[in-house]
Amino acid sequence: MLTRQDLEHLQQQNPDYRMELIDGQVRVMSPSGYESDEVAAEVTRLLGNWVRPRKLGRITGSSAGFDLPELGVRAPDASFVTAERLRRAPRSFAQLVPDLMVEVKSPSDSVEALEAKIMRFLELGAQVGILINPEAETVRLYRFNQVVESLTSSDLLTVPELLPGWEVRVSDLWSPVFE
Repeated sequence: MLTRQDLEHLQQQNPDYRMELIDGQVRVMSPSGYESDEVAAEVTRLLGNWVRPRKLGRITGSSAGFDLPELGVRAPDASFVTAERLRRAPRSFAQLVPDLMVEVKSPSDSVEALEAKIMRFLELGAQVGILINPEAETVRLYRFNQVVESLTSSDLLTVPELLPGWEVRVSDLWSPVFE
């Protein structure tokens, strides 16, 4: 069974690979599709543009790992941690569960696997999990022991319990078509 230190060592030896440690096994993450990564980058940008000027906390992308109890080191596509919980950015993996985690479905992902990942984060203490599916142009919001909220392109995405006042039209998340 591999440890967090083993993962750090492997990452240093193989800096071009994204890896997660899941149940003592290292999983090399394949690159996502272009569209899904563009959507993930946009979500990260939109969150960061709201969070940073207000000093609400920290936003990270898919390369920031979280060392989670009983789960290993996992990296959501985007995440938010409140300033109160993470006053200073750690040099290595954050040893806490993010308050908000976002997964963007890529062509090689299954919705069920992404939902399972989100549910594990919620069980460990995340307040909100968001699953963005560019293929179906839908967004789902998950909160522990609550009904899943489903959004379509005509809806507004909000997370009032963590980001009061932040809102994004779901249609603005999708990859633009340039004519």
